Amino acid sequence: MGVWQLLLVGLVMLLGLLGVLVPGVPGQAIVWAAVLWWALEDKTVLAWGVLIGATALLLLNQALKPLLPARRPQESGAPPRTLMVGGIAGIAGFFLLPVVGGIVGFIGGIYGVERARLGSHGGGWASTRTVMRAVGYPVLVELFACLLVVGTWAGVQIWG
Repeated sequence: MGVWQLLLVGLVMLLGLLGVLVPGVPGQAIVWAAVLWWALEDKTVLAWGVLIGATALLLLNQALKPLLPARRPQESGAPPRTLMVGGIAGIAGFFLLPVVGGIVGFIGGIYGVERARLGSHGGGWASTRTVMRAVGYPVLVELFACLLVVGTWAGVQIWG
């Protein structure tokens, strides 16, 4: 697989990660389709192993989705950009501090936006908890599953 095609696969994965943050966009399916595209082109045992692992993880995430609270963005009282900034911070955090950085970045991004919006630590933290209860946990779980898939793919590209 050429460099340009790998860059396109990575770009599709990034679009899938951002799609997780936008309601109605099938971010998980986009990430999975990018892994499928790569595995069909690469045709190595490692590529197929990543595809099988990604499929299992994303199916498990879909199976667990009904156990999580439904997304209720109107109950949080926060503007939509709050979740978008949290998601982008989670994506950046995942790659800066592998694995746990995704969770820290997501919650930290939401807190930063809410603190700036409300002007105090107490108000920002209370709003962060409200956003996490209303919208954040389902988004965080879906984003984290997709980040694990993308991180595995990136790790295979770097060290495989």
